[in-house]
Amino acid sequence: MSDHTVEAATETFVAHRNLLFTVAYEMLGSAADAEDVLQETWLRWVAVDMEQVRDQRAYLVRITTRQSLNRLRTMKRRKEAYVGSWLPEPLLTAPDVAEHTELAESVSMALMLVLETLAPTERAVFVLREVFDVGYDEIAAAVGKSPAAVRQIAHRARRHVDARRPREVVPPGQARAALESLRRALETGDLQGLLDVLAPEVVLIADGGGFKQAALRPVTGADRLVRMLVHGLGRSEAAITAVPTAANGGPALVVRLDGKVDGILTVRVEDARITGIYYVCNPAKLSRVESETPLTLR
Repeated sequence: MSDHTVEAATETFVAHRNLLFTVAYEMLGSAADAEDVLQETWLRWVAVDMEQVRDQRAYLVRITTRQSLNRLRTMKRRKEAYVGSWLPEPLLTAPDVAEHTELAESVSMALMLVLETLAPTERAVFVLREVFDVGYDEIAAAVGKSPAAVRQIAHRARRHVDARRPREVVPPGQARAALESLRRALETGDLQGLLDVLAPEVVLIADGGGFKQAALRPVTGADRLVRMLVHGLGRSEAAITAVPTAANGGPALVVRLDGKVDGILTVRVEDARITGIYYVCNPAKLSRVESETPLTLR
């Protein structure tokens, strides 16, 4: 392969890199694994005869999808041995992502957790069709199914996700207000203020991966959650600060203990109250909390 051919392939790959990363991340829920997939995609891409490729963007998405499916199957074994609850790896995102409703919802912790309940092929079909608006024929080529089978899979996956996704996408300002109440409670101990913003059926999911102390199972109910916080805050001697940021397309908090990053906290808000709290403190999943990750649907 000539240097000119490699240079042309590189330019095309770089032009679509953010899209390919977004596809891989939404399929895997792991930025580290998405980066590995992009490396594998690149190695296969430079070996392709470019003269035989009619749509380079579609071809790259196809390679990325296939590599992501392979990675999903190996990740399943890792998750089965995972200590405690597993949450997607959080990504700091640009504030304007929150204004892009479709993109913000697609990378939200709430929806990413719903995608975790799909089988690998269902997840690939749903992501490509519902998020990236890829045609059925192209999806069929990517997942190795017939277009008719892909339509059935897409219908089944859509019905599954719709039954479990948030009922509505709340305005970013409403989510920020709810998160601010949570921030004040963490920093000042205003537990009544916290109770006021929590939905009675709120669920906390914490991911320490066995490396940090975290609830091993989801904690359900506002009263139970507040009791747990009272116990935890009472035992902690560290100074707790929570700095507002944007992660996974919505408002988030970077929680620090004595100035050191402990984790990223995001929330699910419905009817102006917090129904889900997601706290990732596994150090292996905090490599992207210092800089924004560019994401795109196009």
